[in-house]
Amino acid sequence: MLSAIYYLFLVLLCTFFMILSAVALVVCMPFDKSRRAVHELSRVLVRTFFLIPPLWRQRVEGLEHVDRNKSYVIVLNHNTVIDIPALYYVPLNFRWVSKREVFRVPFFGQYLVLHGDICIDRGRASEALEQLLREGKKWIARGASVAIFPEGTRSKDGEIHRFKAGAFTLAREAGVEILPVVLDGTKTLIRKNGLFNWRNRITLRVLPPVPAERIASEDPHALMQSVHDDMSAALAEMRNNR
Repeated sequence: MLSAIYYLFLVLLCTFFMILSAVALVVCMPFDKSRRAVHELSRVLVRTFFLIPPLWRQRVEGLEHVDRNKSYVIVLNHNTVIDIPALYYVPLNFRWVSKREVFRVPFFGQYLVLHGDICIDRGRASEALEQLLREGKKWIARGASVAIFPEGTRSKDGEIHRFKAGAFTLAREAGVEILPVVLDGTKTLIRKNGLFNWRNRITLRVLPPVPAERIASEDPHALMQSVHDDMSAALAEMRNNR
């Protein structure tokens, strides 16, 4: 019953913020090409979502690695839809890369359009990469970052699996750093029956960014494996410290 009430509250809250975001987009568009205003509204929405349940805890580590004046390609592990709001604890203006099917979801898809997120068709790999590079470089040039799940899909067992090359290709071509982010605890916030776990803790750890010079010079596959291993080691450590 409590979960049903909170779901209803979230629908009303998201509707309110969607209207605010649409207004902000229209009003600020002439001087806000990076859509920072819309992004900040999303951050307020996320903070409200996590703040109200009194026994939900969020721990954020490694923010000293974030330079708010830089654009990054953000890579993070993917377990559940809760990964998306959790990333808003990182104080950067970013655009998501999402599969085309998500943009067709009523309500949620419209939010992605307002936010300016990047839509790709995973069924057409070459076209998806071209779209990612074109749109990603556009947003980076405007001062925003780009957030990508390098595994390409959700992990079923909670481990970090093999990375795809898109995020690393974008970082190399755009000449920006890669910012690895590791999440733990997002998978347990919503139980398998759809009810909320009211005693949940999420930990988000930002790892040191990968310099653009290293991205440009190192073998892409070796770099991907190195970042994967660093993120996997951080996840294991975070679990041991629960």
